[in-house]
Amino acid sequence: MYCAATAQEAQNTPGAAPLDLTGFVAANAPADSAQSLALLLSSVAVAVKQIAGKVSRAGLEGLFGVAEQQGGGSGDTQKKLDVVANDIMKAVLSANPQVAVLASTIFGVYKSLAAAGNDKLDATAAALQPGTELVAAGYALYSSATMLVISTGQGTHGFTLDPLCGEFLLTHPNIKIPQRGQIYSVNDARFHDWPKGLQAYIEAIRQGKGQNPKQYSARYICSLVGDFHRTLLYGGVCMNPRCHLRLVYEANPLALLCEQAGGIASDGKQRLRDIKPAKLHQRLPLFMGSPDDMTELMSYDDVQQLDGKTYTV
Repeated sequence: MYCAATAQEAQNTPGAAPLDLTGFVAANAPADSAQSLALLLSSVAVAVKQIAGKVSRAGLEGLFGVAEQQGGGSGDTQKKLDVVANDIMKAVLSANPQVAVLASTIFGVYKSLAAAGNDKLDATAAALQPGTELVAAGYALYSSATMLVISTGQGTHGFTLDPLCGEFLLTHPNIKIPQRGQIYSVNDARFHDWPKGLQAYIEAIRQGKGQNPKQYSARYICSLVGDFHRTLLYGGVCMNPRCHLRLVYEANPLALLCEQAGGIASDGKQRLRDIKPAKLHQRLPLFMGSPDDMTELMSYDDVQQLDGKTYTV
């Protein structure tokens, strides 16, 4: 076990062993929720390790493609790996009744709203709090390396799973999104369906005619976490201008991580985390990124695609 230290200490100590997730949470969790939050995030880490194992064996276990049975209430087509990941997360977290969690690769943690003297947790009511009430949030990114990026309200920090010891080690302490980037991430194929303001913004930064005289490049992999992760590290903007992404369990957790890294997250009109959710699967446009890029984007005003158009892939 590595000794507990703050993320700043770990970053400033030459030659120090990487801090593991358990030590980090012990040193950085809010005092009023340290014990329950440490338990929760340790459980999430266990689930992420199990999911990473399933991802690496997906071809062998027949886990690619669409799930035979659909559900969840969101209206999306569920993939086999989506269902497996959700089942694993629920199974691991069901033993912890003290906190409310939305189970996904992206997760958010709120304080319980259970009435005094009532131990029964109303998870739906807890989930419908505005993003300003998030205690912690994070996402797991499964690739050649498995990363877990979290925030407990004291910065955004990235951990990489070491397959040799089976622990998440702090490899990206105190992530700070660049003040301005040179990359935009959005599905350009929908350009002609966008509102005039968004079209004008994209045309300007493509040609180097925006506030940054450099021409921007497009990078888009159609993975919300993947596109956001790149934006977090290298700057720029990532977005989906349609009412497509879910406020409660996609947009708000990522908004906390973005803001804690010094970025801005908006629905195109207002700060995301100020929006009070009306329902669990509420959808909205999503824009996140470097502060200077986001301020410039928002100055175009008409950036939300609200025509209700859907696309069949």
